[in-house]
Amino acid sequence: MSHHASGPNFGFPRGDARLDMTDLFVFTKPGEPAKSIIVLNVHPSFALASPEPTTSEPFKPGALYEFKIDTNGDAVADICYSVQFASSENGKQTATVRRTQGARAVGVCDDGEVMVENAPVSVEREALVTNAGDYRFFFGWRSDSFFFDVNGNFNQMQFTGDDFFKDKNVCSIVIELPNSALGTRAVGIWARTVDKTADGWVQADRGGRPLQAVFLVGEQREAYLSGEPANDDRFIGVFAHELEHTGGYSPEDAASVARKLLPDILSYDFRRPVSFPHNGRTLADDVVDVFLSMLTNGKVTGDKVGPHRDLLDEFPYLGPPHNVLKQL
Repeated sequence: MSHHASGPNFGFPRGDARLDMTDLFVFTKPGEPAKSIIVLNVHPSFALASPEPTTSEPFKPGALYEFKIDTNGDAVADICYSVQFASSENGKQTATVRRTQGARAVGVCDDGEVMVENAPVSVEREALVTNAGDYRFFFGWRSDSFFFDVNGNFNQMQFTGDDFFKDKNVCSIVIELPNSALGTRAVGIWARTVDKTADGWVQADRGGRPLQAVFLVGEQREAYLSGEPANDDRFIGVFAHELEHTGGYSPEDAASVARKLLPDILSYDFRRPVSFPHNGRTLADDVVDVFLSMLTNGKVTGDKVGPHRDLLDEFPYLGPPHNVLKQL
């Protein structure tokens, strides 16, 4: 996660920015702790290596954008919220949300219980919100909440506090749901995008924790993005190698850190305060500082960039998109 083109030197998954996952967040609803908020950001408005915008169409029609939830700690999904988009002739998009529970939540969830259909997708500054019982939904362009001095990272981690993402947009899927829909205890959450092809469904991207799918997968990128958390032990050696190389860890310490990062799932307990990396992730958590300190074994502790100031106090919590007319 925090892929933003799935890595500084990589293209978009399956060559399609709309399938690229950038960040996953989960936190208790401010002022109403009996509910939780899950946010998946996809489709960055700009690639890191190009001055040209990606595409104005927010989501890929027919593809699935899925939230997988593990309720018993085995890194296998027990609940899935799946979002599928359709485009009309006038260019507008609508969303259908399905919920799947039990053994069927493990695979492609294109036939679960329909919670919402024909929900509007926002392409302008106004947030079009859909209510359905105890749930609320948002789909569309928003201000990218991720913050990172990308150019400083490319310059041998000589950070100046220049936030590449301060004026960038992403496409967001935001779900407000009752905690009871998650069960009664801590859960593990990850997301994935699944493309519909002539040969069937193909997983394009996946992840739960920020940045590690960018910096730690080495030459195993394709295998990692198409993989499942339950099988992530096979990447411990790959992660450890990158940690030894970048952070100067001993082989034993590198393997120990790698085991803490896998499986690639974001742990969340709505009964506890939310703060990454201990529990969930808020929109303002400085995940880059946490990751850099871990990656470099404490040699670099931050990039001098802080949270964006356009975050909202109310649903959908992400700020309105920048330069809408230019993006469209």
